Amino acid sequence: MSPGFSYLHDPHSTGNVIATVRTLMRTDGLNVSLAAIARSCGTSRNFLYSNWKSATALHLLALRTELAHAFDTARRACPSDGTVTGITHHLTEVARTIRRHPTTAAVARSSPGAFTTAHSVIEGPLVQIATERISDLLHPLSPHGGVWGDAALNTRPWKILWIGRPTALCPEAAGNQAWEDTLDSVFAQLLQDLLAPWSSSP
Repeated sequence: MSPGFSYLHDPHSTGNVIATVRTLMRTDGLNVSLAAIARSCGTSRNFLYSNWKSATALHLLALRTELAHAFDTARRACPSDGTVTGITHHLTEVARTIRRHPTTAAVARSSPGAFTTAHSVIEGPLVQIATERISDLLHPLSPHGGVWGDAALNTRPWKILWIGRPTALCPEAAGNQAWEDTLDSVFAQLLQDLLAPWSSSP
């Protein structure tokens, strides 16, 4: 049995715990408790507490995994070719994937205050992951050093995240084609404007 297959069957493995939290959060958002996680994992609250201290810490790990997964899902559905147009299409797909994800809606439902804060928070693990992923996508626009080799380009990941969150964190639009098309169109246009200086890059 391969390690990738077996870890989900070990109730004490980190992989199993995070996978369980991800599943629970798709329904209950931030209301998922240590007791519920322990019950679903087949382990104890004491075990979870000794390793992760709180349900909040596990929520964060699950959200980090979901965010990374959203970028990977978008890459498969709409891979970037390294041009401004390709990057724009890819990041629009990322925003759409997050908007339609059940965890997004569940967190908005369970914790409206925390969800509102997510629209404007300026630091933290989720912000870091998003900006790192965006920076990776922008790298081809500056062949000599990526975002770190171009001071102007280095400002773009944060600006893209800032304009992207209202588009991504709008679960009430999911399923309303006209609303989603409007969000995607506005986001794509703002992206094109932000990246216009690099529009001739290969």
